[in-house]
Amino acid sequence: MQRPPGDGPRPDRQPTEPDVDPAVLAEGPREECGVFGIYAPGEDVSRLTYFGLFALQHRGQEAAGIAVSDGRRIVVHKDTGLVNQVFTDTGLAALEGDVAVGHCRYSTTGGSTWVNAQPQYRELPTGGGLALGHNGNLVNTAELARDLEQPPTNDSEVMASLLAREVGAPAPDGQPTSLEEAIVRTAPLLTGAFSVVVMDERRLYAFRDPNGVRPLQIGRLPAGGWVVASETSALHIVGAVYVRDVAPGELVCIDDHGLTSRRFAAPTPTYCLFEWVYLARPDHVQEGGSVLFARRQMGRVLAREAPVDADIVLPVPEAGRDAAAGYAAEAHLPFADGLVKNRYVGRTFIQPSQSLRELGIRLKLSPVREVVEGKRLVVVDDSIVRGNTSRQLIAMLRAAGAAEVHMRITSPPIANPCYYGIDMATRAELIGADLSVDQIRDFIGADSLHFISLDGLIGATPHQRSRLCRACFDGEYPIPVPGEHERLAQYKFDFDTV
Repeated sequence: MQRPPGDGPRPDRQPTEPDVDPAVLAEGPREECGVFGIYAPGEDVSRLTYFGLFALQHRGQEAAGIAVSDGRRIVVHKDTGLVNQVFTDTGLAALEGDVAVGHCRYSTTGGSTWVNAQPQYRELPTGGGLALGHNGNLVNTAELARDLEQPPTNDSEVMASLLAREVGAPAPDGQPTSLEEAIVRTAPLLTGAFSVVVMDERRLYAFRDPNGVRPLQIGRLPAGGWVVASETSALHIVGAVYVRDVAPGELVCIDDHGLTSRRFAAPTPTYCLFEWVYLARPDHVQEGGSVLFARRQMGRVLAREAPVDADIVLPVPEAGRDAAAGYAAEAHLPFADGLVKNRYVGRTFIQPSQSLRELGIRLKLSPVREVVEGKRLVVVDDSIVRGNTSRQLIAMLRAAGAAEVHMRITSPPIANPCYYGIDMATRAELIGADLSVDQIRDFIGADSLHFISLDGLIGATPHQRSRLCRACFDGEYPIPVPGEHERLAQYKFDFDTV
């Protein structure tokens, strides 16, 4: 990931017009990936997978793919681009079968190229093949890849290659190893976050790392088919009823005998806390809790922790909307849409020309002068990563006539990178790694700034502290990361890095 250029306004400057840079369009945390799997004989599984990926588009916008089997062979169609750019009606009609897996990708390992798009396909020594889609990030990829014949370019390739190699190897009973047994043997070797869907010609499998870092859920179709997806939103869009989550350390197999389950590791749940803040869609329900209600509660906590004498509460679209509604309700302040988001500006494919650089963040967000002029604003956002977007946003609001801008953030300062599937930048680029809240406030130019407390954020979710991965906030990595202590000592944030 490129580092945003260095020279920009300093904290002691009060610009009336923001200095701009198109890099801020992708400044925030990047989603990881979305996975979808379906076993539904008699259904149009390719179109259902397409709709499921559409519901998961927010989790990955660089590439998309679908693999389908008709019981005899697997056909894979994938490419770089958004879901509706990769697939056409004609192309979907050619993908006929009863079982499918789909994937939308944001690259956390490996570049944004066709070869890294998923599902990954591998031929099997016993005949046929497998197709695999992965959400998460392994931290022992290099170790796993050492004895593979062809060096892989990403961790999903490693998984697919390891499984393909294991299939057909002699089992203890002398029979060739099945794909199911290959998963049970291989999954314990993987270290990191992995929620995976994988298929052969006749079966669908889904498995999740023992920590359950990334979500993975099971749904049932009205006609009896099964669906597995990263979020309940993808289940609902295809008409599936949520059944349960794939448990940490569990392997699920779905075929014409129904759904069976077995464990490959004991569960040690540490679910990603940032899923609740930002990654998941508001209509997602995970481990029995509603993301929308949790975000509203985050706003209420912020209003209690950091009240301010203000006129209106504004969300930064879209992740700040539910929290802003909670803040406004708790503070008894009007809620207003004072920032309009251009929904047609993507994170990945917008490459402004030099003549458009001066537009910067205004390509993405635009303040409504009639709403903000002369007003004391509480602006609610999900996070501050490098500070560029917040700084330019505040400058835009002041240029539109805002009297005061008070920032309220629904996550604590992000002080540590994520190694489990979210691209949050390096420690050197994280403004929360080395600066105090007052220094960050000065840097972004806010009248006041408050991050929700870690206890307040955890309290807004249905989980206890011990069952959540909080590493990006407190540095306590539940899955050991090779070399992390060396990296911790290496980086210091400096204004010149942003």
